[in-house]
Amino acid sequence: MPELRKDPITQRWVIISTDRAKRPSDFSTSRVEIRGNGICPFCYGNESKTPPEIIAYGGNGRAPNTPGWNVRVVPNKFPALGIEGSLDRQGVGLFDRMNGIGAHEVIIETPDHQSTLATLPHDRFEQVLWAYRDRMNDLKNDHRFRYILVFKNHGEAAGASIEHTHSQLIALAIVPKQVSEEEENARRYFSQKERCIFCDIVRQECAEGSRLVAENEHCVALAPYAPRFPFETWVLPKQHGSAFENEPAAVVSSLADMMRNMLRRLDSVLDHPPYNYVLHTSPVGEERNDHYHWHIEMMPTLTKVAGFEWGTGFYINPTPPEESARFLREAES
Repeated sequence: MPELRKDPITQRWVIISTDRAKRPSDFSTSRVEIRGNGICPFCYGNESKTPPEIIAYGGNGRAPNTPGWNVRVVPNKFPALGIEGSLDRQGVGLFDRMNGIGAHEVIIETPDHQSTLATLPHDRFEQVLWAYRDRMNDLKNDHRFRYILVFKNHGEAAGASIEHTHSQLIALAIVPKQVSEEEENARRYFSQKERCIFCDIVRQECAEGSRLVAENEHCVALAPYAPRFPFETWVLPKQHGSAFENEPAAVVSSLADMMRNMLRRLDSVLDHPPYNYVLHTSPVGEERNDHYHWHIEMMPTLTKVAGFEWGTGFYINPTPPEESARFLREAES
């Protein structure tokens, strides 16, 4: 029989449609293949085809915007928001408006067009995470920004317009609604119980085991109790951490190992699916707190959002998280 499950963090209900239960082989996904057609602006030798780099790792002594880098961060050539100007908040009758101020950057994760995050060696994956961390810490110095979101679209079906592996960062003058809801509910839970709800979930899932996928010294990967999407997986630090950008090197290294592990498992179980991931961390100016716990939400693109989801806010998930966790747990990473 189908189940309704409520996410304890967002208070969002989902339908686990057990009557439609699907195994990995039941999903008809567009396998992500790197074809390498045409001239890629993210490849070695094409540095002039992007805006001037903000930072780059690797290639000590190289001139900016030349080959020799391992990870390169550049402004998005077609930004969603503009970096220059003031917010100019206004009320227009009962409506609110402000200028579209923000930062939009691209993290080019490797110069190798055929590589993916899953195939990068550990040290190169870790450099990608350090790029996230360094850019977040730099952008936090801009008093206009309230939130910095890091996200990745892998594969055309997941929204990637360029196949060369990359992720993106957008700094916003407002806290996104989804993050705000998570943060407010976590704050409410803490005020009632004087414990972090994410920490409680990590402890319970590690003890119970059915939705646990993997763990290492500092991080854990689990299928959330009420996932929106089949094979949705969250990666969290085991110890309380309210802001990703404040984590020490040991946690960043463990996170690189865990994320690489999980992406390889997804490739193995789902045959190289398109996917998205997002990094949720505390808002700017609220980085040190006891109630919110940064985490990464990884979501393979296996189903489509349609009329029911748009009309209700409910998601229908045809794969119970206990099943998806088992498939991922048994996969080779």
